[in-house]
Amino acid sequence: MLEKLEQVEARYEELNNLISDPQVISDTNMFKKYMKEHSGLTEVVEKYREYKKVKQNVQDAEELMSDPEMKEMAELEYYEGKEKLVNIEEELKILLLPKDEADDSNVIIEIRGGAGGEEAALFAYNLYRMYSMYADLMHWQVEVMDLNETELGGIKEISFNIKGKGAYSKLKFESGVHRVQRVPETEASGRIHTSTVTVAVLPEVDDIEVEINQSDLKFDTYRASGAGGQHVNKTESAVRITHIPTGFVVACQTERSQIQNRETCMRMLKAKLYDYMKEKQNSEMANTRKLQVGSGARSEKIRTYNYPQGRITDHRINFTVYQLESFMNGNIEELLEALQAYDRAERLQSGQ
Repeated sequence: MLEKLEQVEARYEELNNLISDPQVISDTNMFKKYMKEHSGLTEVVEKYREYKKVKQNVQDAEELMSDPEMKEMAELEYYEGKEKLVNIEEELKILLLPKDEADDSNVIIEIRGGAGGEEAALFAYNLYRMYSMYADLMHWQVEVMDLNETELGGIKEISFNIKGKGAYSKLKFESGVHRVQRVPETEASGRIHTSTVTVAVLPEVDDIEVEINQSDLKFDTYRASGAGGQHVNKTESAVRITHIPTGFVVACQTERSQIQNRETCMRMLKAKLYDYMKEKQNSEMANTRKLQVGSGARSEKIRTYNYPQGRITDHRINFTVYQLESFMNGNIEELLEALQAYDRAERLQSGQ
């Protein structure tokens, strides 16, 4: 580990010189790339330098222990330092884990009602509201990119962008099937129904990360419509783009102009293609790295929201909380941190 840390520190110093080089500064893409790498190494290097400083203090204290007059104070400093070293070593192990290059990205979240008809659509709205309120607590921005509502106030499907540093690192484990158990407002007999909603969390990527061949795209335009098919725009401002090689389809009708909707569609498509390529890479590593919490499979039932019991259970890490109302109001940080901790522990154990 120490050898690796020396290499990291050497690269950090090299990057310090590079980002001060006028030739690099004049090349925007290169400067941005080096600054991103430099930023990613800063925390590791600062912690390693703290480690070296504490280790030196421990060695100095050990030498002073042979002096009868200094022995008592030196012993205290020595044992405190040894304990601190153990804690710093654990922190360094975590910091040295391979970082997901998309962790600092904004996210695009897609929510779709699944089994359960109108009740699933209503719960899709509840989840959108939950993530929006969490974003508000984090002082992040939320932008609706595409929305298909139902007449009762539910959501058949929605795509929205959350802008905030580290948004993807916080929300990336939300992908999967979310199950709700509750008595629907439309249910006269008071029976508990089970419905499902699918969530996909995609990192928003820059132009340099995903290349799209324009000849692979099929563009369609149509009139934007509201709930129940009611037209809200008399011009064909809504845009649908099909990526022919993969079959991915994205649509946007929330903006007033076709140009704006087209730009939003391209952002959504880039995120989908990036996620697709990343998933292919992960599947190639499947035999050596099997982190259930990070699989992000769209078909995987990850969580149950049980309204009669006021319970939320994440099935991947057997985590349960009985604060459903607070949770649905955006107070989801405790669970998100538990998922991140589980992922770190699994990767430390597997060495990945």
